[in-house]
Amino acid sequence: MIETSGLAVTYGRTAALDGVDLTAADGRVTGLVGPNGSGKSTMLRALLGAVRRAGGTATVDGDDLASLKPRERAERLAAVAQEEHSEFPLTVWESVLLGRSVHRGGWSSYTDEDRDAAHEAMRQTGIDGLADRPLGGLSGGERQRALIARALAQAATHLLLDEPTNHLDVRYQHEILSLVKRLPLCTVTVLHDLNLAARYCDTLVLLDEGRVAAAGPPAEVLRPETIEPVYRIAVSRIDIEGVPQLLFRPLG
Repeated sequence: MIETSGLAVTYGRTAALDGVDLTAADGRVTGLVGPNGSGKSTMLRALLGAVRRAGGTATVDGDDLASLKPRERAERLAAVAQEEHSEFPLTVWESVLLGRSVHRGGWSSYTDEDRDAAHEAMRQTGIDGLADRPLGGLSGGERQRALIARALAQAATHLLLDEPTNHLDVRYQHEILSLVKRLPLCTVTVLHDLNLAARYCDTLVLLDEGRVAAAGPPAEVLRPETIEPVYRIAVSRIDIEGVPQLLFRPLG
């Protein structure tokens, strides 16, 4: 479980996060949604320890994230960035195996256990047949699967995703989020598409200028009266098989 209470992050005099409370449960997908600049990616960076907190607390399974050493944090938290480019010509297999590096010290060689974990991660993400392909030669959807496989090979219990569907076509957007939904992890993901968030997230946290505007199940958060003032756009809602879907039009 990941929890924050009163979490605050500032960039100079600007408050990027201002008193954010969040609870991400084990085995559930928590979506961070909100307009550009609302603090979604900053929230992930704060959980990873990449930005300094100005206030509040952030814990993973009850332990303060700030008290964890980098290796301890890596053993619990795996992250998949929105854009990730390697300067090295890695194959998919080599990239996934890198996820095991947090369990190896210094120049230790990979073990059979490491290779088994990498194979299992590739099986879970459906990329077994891509092992010898260059990572840089994959399609967007294949690349995201490979990056998620590396995170799974890491054997962390918590997964942080920054816009995992960015630049993907509709089919791959649904395939990637269906995969994420099936993972038995505590997952926190940033999403721009509210309709995808409604379908694949168990809980949503709507951020607006660094503050929580609403939080709860998608059906409770994605209400026109809640979304319109945050996004400054007119919203209509329909429910399809119990899943809220939003239609947008310019105000006025």
